[in-house]
Amino acid sequence: MKRMYLSLAALLCLCIALAAKERVIERPPFLVSSTNSIEVSRIVLSDTATVLHIYANNRPGYWIKIASGSFLQDNNGETYPLLKGIGITPDKEFWMPQSGEAEFQLVFPPLPAHTATINFSEGADIANGYNIWGLRLDGKELPPLDLPKEAITHTVNPEANLPQPVLQYGTGILKGRFLDYHPGMARSFYLALSDVLYRTHEPYQVPIKEDGSFQIELELTGTTCIYFYPEGVNQTMQCFVQPGQTTEMYINLRELCRQSSKYHWKDKPFGLPAYINGPMAGIAQELNQYADAIDHLTSYSYWEHWQELSSMNPQTFKTYIAENYARIRQNIEKLPLSLATRQLLTLQKDLSQIYLLNWAANTLAQARQTTQQLSDEEMKNVFKELQAQVPADYIDDSLLQRVDTPQVLLTSNCTELFQGMLYRPMEYLQHEGKDKTLATVLKAVRLSKALQDYATFDEAQQAELAALPEAFRQILNKDNARLQARLEANKLKTGYRIHEVPDATNEKLFEAILAQFSGKVLLVDFWATWCGPCRMANKAMRPMKEELKDQDIVYVYITGETSPLATWKNMIPDIHGEHFRLTNEQWAYLYTQLQIGGVPTYFVVDRTGKVDYKQTGFPGAETIKSKLLEAIAR
Repeated sequence: MKRMYLSLAALLCLCIALAAKERVIERPPFLVSSTNSIEVSRIVLSDTATVLHIYANNRPGYWIKIASGSFLQDNNGETYPLLKGIGITPDKEFWMPQSGEAEFQLVFPPLPAHTATINFSEGADIANGYNIWGLRLDGKELPPLDLPKEAITHTVNPEANLPQPVLQYGTGILKGRFLDYHPGMARSFYLALSDVLYRTHEPYQVPIKEDGSFQIELELTGTTCIYFYPEGVNQTMQCFVQPGQTTEMYINLRELCRQSSKYHWKDKPFGLPAYINGPMAGIAQELNQYADAIDHLTSYSYWEHWQELSSMNPQTFKTYIAENYARIRQNIEKLPLSLATRQLLTLQKDLSQIYLLNWAANTLAQARQTTQQLSDEEMKNVFKELQAQVPADYIDDSLLQRVDTPQVLLTSNCTELFQGMLYRPMEYLQHEGKDKTLATVLKAVRLSKALQDYATFDEAQQAELAALPEAFRQILNKDNARLQARLEANKLKTGYRIHEVPDATNEKLFEAILAQFSGKVLLVDFWATWCGPCRMANKAMRPMKEELKDQDIVYVYITGETSPLATWKNMIPDIHGEHFRLTNEQWAYLYTQLQIGGVPTYFVVDRTGKVDYKQTGFPGAETIKSKLLEAIAR
């Protein structure tokens, strides 16, 4: 018995000794991250291993993946490879549960004693890989933020009104730097320009230099809002650009990552999210500083209310929307913002209300389809019935008058407003308000839309153009000249072919299209000329197609009659591949048969005609490339 007690005591001492060699850092602070999908909740250090406890957050039904080549790097530059995962298998998809939250562990070799900081990385070769920099192990605070002298905090006049925008054609410059930028972060970012004429469907890709700095020149018609998402954060950043001026923007990645963190969002801030100099800098400063509060008090997502909307008709929907947006306008007045910023937000929400009312029949039909599982044909009939209930004066003059002001051009959503108005009669805007900004801009937008559809101006359109403000005249005249030159250049381009649609039944149509390229690996792209993501994806895949030009791959592009014929014919010379344009009936059938969730949708088809991969939404050129190479390798 005494021997047993001695054995137990020895075992207890051994456990205590082992426990003493294990150190746990709960919720370790970090500098910056390239992702908000994973975060380190705990680090366990011992003589045998370093274990990172990972909290994962992503949409239910989506997956994340941890590369087997992941590693840690300590503050001395030494690296430690991933040994194994617990609760996750490296290089395998980890599917998120319905909660959208999960936990797992990553095991690495032990670190030297007194290691102060580590970085986690999936490796430079992983596109959009997970990286977390500056995880502290020594219990110390993060080093002070290195702010450039130009990064100043503006004092905002609380009573000043929202200024009128400059309406002038010219070039504006946006430049700045991502603070705490690290090698391995994104080498570019996409920004959206709230261009009222909607002259481009594609975001601007802005390269980032090794020191985190960037600069881009933008062709503008006046003071314009810009917005973008930095890597690894949830917040949209905003600023304003203006012809003849330079906007400086210093993005505080450390603060943005803190705000996006599950474990540190309540910690002391590391300064402002962004420091801005240039036009309307004070308003932009407030929009970024109070972004979370603004979103919380003013957001309305109608797709979260499908069940409620499914029983409404256009009139009850109008009342429902009016009540919601009256509450939102009241909430704006509660925000700790200057008068000018509150006026801008109120304008934006009025535009959102008009946008929803413009698309009332579509929204209500979609709500019924979602909740009642309607077929596409039933959906069309419901839409027609609802559209017939929408009167010409559905949107009240009082609401239109509120936004009929030059300041509407400063909003971040003016583009979608005018796109929603495109197909409404001009009488729609003949209210009794004193200003005619909406009608004037809409005329310019319609002329710009004609050019986007590859139709140069005729005499009547030239006369309309002559009556517009000079800024619109200058840019549209230049666009018209550019289009004329492009149409001439298109006549000489090669690398694309237009095919007749096979004479086959709808049931056999897709099979008949694929049969023309039997024995080849195919990338089939269902797309549309009006689809911005489609255009952006086509542009992004050009380098990939050039890189794979010696591979046995055929690129097949399928669209429908919603892509105007002239637009389609003049767009595809820059999209090398085999092109088919279906009738509405054929498109609708394949849309249902192939369970296409939207455009763009991609299919990778192997040499036997088997679909290996299907994806709605552009997954990135690297993903497409890997799927094509997998099909070729078989």
